[in-house]
Amino acid sequence: MSLTPEQTVDALRAAGEPTRLRILSLLAGEELSVMELSGVLEQSQPRVSRHLKLMADAGLIERFPDGARVFYRVSSTATARRLIDTILDLLESSAGAADDRRLEEVRRDREAAASAYFERVAPQWDQIRSLYVRESEIEAAILRIAGPGPFERVVDLGTGSGRMLTLLAGKARMSVGLDLSQNMLNIARSNVARAGLEKVELRHGDIFATRLPDQSADLVLVHQVLHYLADPAAAVAEAARLVMEGGRLLIVDFAPHTLEHLREEHQHRRLGFADQEMREWLSAAGLKPGAPVIMPPDTEGLTVSIWSAERPAAARADAA
Repeated sequence: MSLTPEQTVDALRAAGEPTRLRILSLLAGEELSVMELSGVLEQSQPRVSRHLKLMADAGLIERFPDGARVFYRVSSTATARRLIDTILDLLESSAGAADDRRLEEVRRDREAAASAYFERVAPQWDQIRSLYVRESEIEAAILRIAGPGPFERVVDLGTGSGRMLTLLAGKARMSVGLDLSQNMLNIARSNVARAGLEKVELRHGDIFATRLPDQSADLVLVHQVLHYLADPAAAVAEAARLVMEGGRLLIVDFAPHTLEHLREEHQHRRLGFADQEMREWLSAAGLKPGAPVIMPPDTEGLTVSIWSAERPAAARADAA
C-alpha cells in the first residue's frame, strides 16, 4: 500500500517541525507516554500533546490508552514507517543527542526502580504472583497448550524463580532460563537444584538481546514479564526469533485492566494487553498465532491470557 500525494503532503507537514522531528526520533526507539516525552523534551504536557495529535492525525504515530495513561509509538504501517525512516535518516546524527541523554536518564530511573523492586520481592515472588493469579489453573493450561513434548530445548525469558523450568522439566531435554535480576537467578538456582533437575542453564540475560541463536528452541516462554517492559513488542520479536520451525512461543500475561496502583506498587508499566495487539506482534514476528486462552478470576482480580504461536515449517520444493 502506498500513500496518495495528499497523504504524503499531510504526513510531511505533520513531521515538518523541530519538536515533532525530535518526537519521531524518540518514538522510533520505543513507545513512550506523554509524561515521559514531556520530560525528555523539556516542554509542557499540553504542548507535547498538541504535537502528538497532529502526527497521529497524519498517520505517522499511533496513540493507545493504557489504564489512566496514554502511550505513543510510531505507525506500524509499512508505508508510514518507510517515510519516517527516510526523514530520520536525513537528520544529522547529533541532532537528538541531548534528547537521547535525557531519555537514557528516564530509562535508568525506570530500570533502577524495577531492579530494586525485583531484588526486594524476590524471596516472596511466587507468593506475590498468587495474590492475583490462580497459579495452579494457569500452570495446568500452560502444560496443556505446550503439548506433550519432549522438547529438545526450552527457553524461559524472564525466568524469575524458575517456576516454568521446574514445571516443564519432565518434558524438556534441556532448558535455559534468562533473567536480569541476580537475586531472582539465585532463587531459581536453588529451586532447580532442589527439584534435582539436570541440563538446566540459568543465565544473566536481557530479554531484548538474549544472545541466543536464531530458531534454537522448540518451546519459548514469556511468563508474566511483558507488563514490566517499555517495549513489549520488541521483546515478543526477540522471543519469536528463538522459535524453530514447528516450535511454539507461549506468552502469559494480563488482559487489559484498570488497576493503576500496580504501576507504583509493583512496577507494572502496561496494564495488560489486548488480543489483537498481541496477534499483530506475533504475526509481524513471523509466527502463526493460535486462539488465545482467557482465564478470568474466580472473584476479584485480574484476567490472565495465554497467547500461543507457532513458526510454520518453511515450504520446500518437492524432490525431483
